[in-house]
Amino acid sequence: MDIVCLDLEGVLVPEIWIAFAEASGIPELKRTTRDEPDYDKLMTWRLGILKEHGLGLKEIQETIAKIDPIPGAKEFLDELRSITQVIIISDTFTQFASPLMKKLGWPTIFCNSLEVAPDGEITGFKMRCEKSKYTTVKALQSIGYDTIASGDSHNDLGMIEASKAGFLFKSTDQIKADHPELPAYETYDELLAAIKKALG
Repeated sequence: MDIVCLDLEGVLVPEIWIAFAEASGIPELKRTTRDEPDYDKLMTWRLGILKEHGLGLKEIQETIAKIDPIPGAKEFLDELRSITQVIIISDTFTQFASPLMKKLGWPTIFCNSLEVAPDGEITGFKMRCEKSKYTTVKALQSIGYDTIASGDSHNDLGMIEASKAGFLFKSTDQIKADHPELPAYETYDELLAAIKKALG
């Protein structure tokens, strides 16, 4: 039994925080897990910037409403889901993910949740579990699944390396250079072909 585990941002949809950095005119918010491997540190820093600028969930959701999947992402996902089970494992939050899942045809996503005050201020965040991507892949393996994983960032490496087959997709030159053992692809056709081969 195989199951494919995909990252969301940078793989199927543009990076939400980069889009919000551009929309809000706050360039510091362009920092992502490609730049900062420690997710807790990254999110705590982001929340500090939001508080400083008086921005909350509403403003981010307005930006997300305008984000479309990366061209070809939905077709790739539709074809993949027609041949095997697929789960998106993301460090994003349920409050961010819904409009994007709608545009992708409602695939299954495992992600985290934000703590939001009545006035819309994001006061904190709750991770589903520690090292959520790696932990989820190991849990799927413990119930009889072979996992095939793909992502683009530091926080995807655990699930990629722990899987039967794993691929970098649209990753950075630095991550590719640091992990020459991982096949790296730039197009959905290449990734789909590699996953099909791994599925046997």
